Amino acid sequence: MKKAAGKLLSLLLSAAMLSALALPASAAEETGATEDGVVILYTNDVHTYIDNNVGEGNENGLTYSKVAALKDSYDNALLLDAGDHIQGTAYGSMDKGETIIKLMNAAGYDAATLGNHEFDYGMEGCMQAIEWADYPYLSCNFYHEKDGVAGDPVLDSYKVFEVDGVKIAIVGITTPESFTKSTPSYFQDENGNYIYGIAGGEDGSALYAAVQEAVDAASKEADYVVALGHLGVDASSKPWTSEEVIANTTGLDAFIDGHSHSTVEMKEVADKNGDTVVLTQTGSYLNAVGQMTIAADGTITTKLLSGEDLAEVTPDADVKALEDAWVAEINTQLGQVIGHISDTLDNYDADGNRLVRKQETNTGDFAADALYYLFDNMDLDVDVAIMNGGGIRNEAITGDISYLTCKSIHTFGNVACLQTVTGQQLLDALEWGAKDATADGSVENGGFLQVSGLKYTINTAIPSTVQQDDKGVWTGGPTGDYRVTDVQVLNNETGAYEPLDLKASYNLAGYNYTLRDLGDGFAMFDGAVNVLDYVMEDYMVLANYVQSFENGEVTGYAQPAGRITLVNEPVATEYPADLEEGAWYYKAAVYAVDNGLMNGTNTGFAPNAKVTTASVYQMLYNMEGNPAVEEITVSGSEGGWYTDCINWAASQGLYLGGDTFTGDSVITRSAIARLFANYAEWKGVEAPADDGSMKTKVTDYDSIPAEDLEGMTFCYYAGLMRGNQGMLMPTGELSRAEFAQLLMNFDQFMATQQTDAAA
Repeated sequence: MKKAAGKLLSLLLSAAMLSALALPASAAEETGATEDGVVILYTNDVHTYIDNNVGEGNENGLTYSKVAALKDSYDNALLLDAGDHIQGTAYGSMDKGETIIKLMNAAGYDAATLGNHEFDYGMEGCMQAIEWADYPYLSCNFYHEKDGVAGDPVLDSYKVFEVDGVKIAIVGITTPESFTKSTPSYFQDENGNYIYGIAGGEDGSALYAAVQEAVDAASKEADYVVALGHLGVDASSKPWTSEEVIANTTGLDAFIDGHSHSTVEMKEVADKNGDTVVLTQTGSYLNAVGQMTIAADGTITTKLLSGEDLAEVTPDADVKALEDAWVAEINTQLGQVIGHISDTLDNYDADGNRLVRKQETNTGDFAADALYYLFDNMDLDVDVAIMNGGGIRNEAITGDISYLTCKSIHTFGNVACLQTVTGQQLLDALEWGAKDATADGSVENGGFLQVSGLKYTINTAIPSTVQQDDKGVWTGGPTGDYRVTDVQVLNNETGAYEPLDLKASYNLAGYNYTLRDLGDGFAMFDGAVNVLDYVMEDYMVLANYVQSFENGEVTGYAQPAGRITLVNEPVATEYPADLEEGAWYYKAAVYAVDNGLMNGTNTGFAPNAKVTTASVYQMLYNMEGNPAVEEITVSGSEGGWYTDCINWAASQGLYLGGDTFTGDSVITRSAIARLFANYAEWKGVEAPADDGSMKTKVTDYDSIPAEDLEGMTFCYYAGLMRGNQGMLMPTGELSRAEFAQLLMNFDQFMATQQTDAAA
């Protein structure tokens, strides 16, 4: 553990000042309350589960009133929350979190950070929640934005608390996934321009920098710096996980985490300098409250306390009165029984894994069928319904069904919509939803699509190559093969499933979150025709469907219906017929095809065809993953297959043709060399050393055009172009076979540079 003389002295003073807990001896022993040191209590991902003491056999469930009593039992302790506390059940959505904030105020919270679900009532709702709170919200990476440029922070990055003479800085961190795990439109103005940003970065660097800046500032004022982050540890959240933040920063002493609903009692993680940072997370739904103790010798320990651990703690009377009144009011409003189910609707396996985010579940079928039924019953000719798995929140449900039951399935208050989309848009949506699917189910994705009127297969052996921006929003279909295959749509008239027609139109039912608001990054529906908007709130869609069954008895959901098939079957690449295995260029051509850099022409791979100007820019564009192109700046490039690659190159300063494109034509070898040298420099690669040998060994050295000499020199010493029998033939042309070899040479050169840099 990191220790400093100042920290140790402060803690020795605090140990002398810390009083024993006002708890029965058994409870004090259970909580570790008699330990000397500074105590920080914490929660995360409560999701408005305020009624954990309600129900037979759950008398020891945790509530805010018990958390309040635990805090009150100390003479001086901090109480923090790591986000996602105003949304999740009807107790939050019925008044957009106002009563939850009142409960947290009454419980004595000292600070909180924004989780992604704090944005679920819109930016106005988020700001209103912040205003309601008596405690500060902290976030070092949430900022105002204008024209894509970060401006002033929206909230304070950190706050310093003094606890018994020890100064502790709490640094707030918000997940960049908030853009898609809430709704991107909430961060935009009425014209679709982003006016709020959350520092993240495709490689995480923007997030790490924001955290480091806050930690550096906080360290100057405090003895200890504790991160209060809503980042999580899920693989799908990379590169923005708490462990990655720790590994790429210095100065943190501990990290209280949220977002992934993980139970992490205490984990030691090394920071950028190799120092130990304690990482902890309580799970979710107030199943535990965390207790961090900074002991007199500077040692930091954490433990998780369950309802059983705090069985002897008497709930705070004032907070409990608020809880009881609100639970009673909501239950009265929503408790009316409207149906019954003998089967069990569930989304979890026996080990507590949430399946609805990675495979078909019977609740997923039920929720998608409810959407389908809504519009079908309105005679609106619905073809398909989709439901994002992250919007299905319930645990096991069986027996009576009330409005409140429906609220436990759909907690967000989204509204049903119907749009006309193309088959291609529908395929892209399924592909986007399947981007994180794995053979072992190890990765969850809230955008995984449950469906009705449709069935499809996901081949997890095919890598996902869908395109997205730095905010996790879809920008284009896969650059390689689709992992979603065998998509079939139900024909209502015949009752048979028919292959998806990419050029046909389909009426698609869904919620505004997915179809209209870019939720989970679904942006492929731009240009879709709205048939009917904002028809019914999500939980009422379920209630409407329940009441359609005879006597409200829901049947047919004992098991998932088999609409989504997951396979892991490696697919052999089909190479162009004219690509002969014995040819000198075969290995290079296979490399180019396998990596999506070159495809065949209408006559095959066409190894002897000449490389054109646009095709070179296309290769560079392919290497960068075909990023989104926001503006057409090169005149003459409009409407061609090369539009995106030319304008992308221009936006990056890589286009050599100025502001015009005069048509695609064969490009010289020296011009290609110049382009690749510029690209390497753009990638931050230093040119290899020039030992003078090129000038003496290349017999046509003097014929290299002056503007291309530097590029040819780079390619010669980098091993990209070594010529033939001492000649580089700078004004000659490259065949597609030779160009494939250059691409493979370049990849090997770049790999060497990365290896050298790592060493």
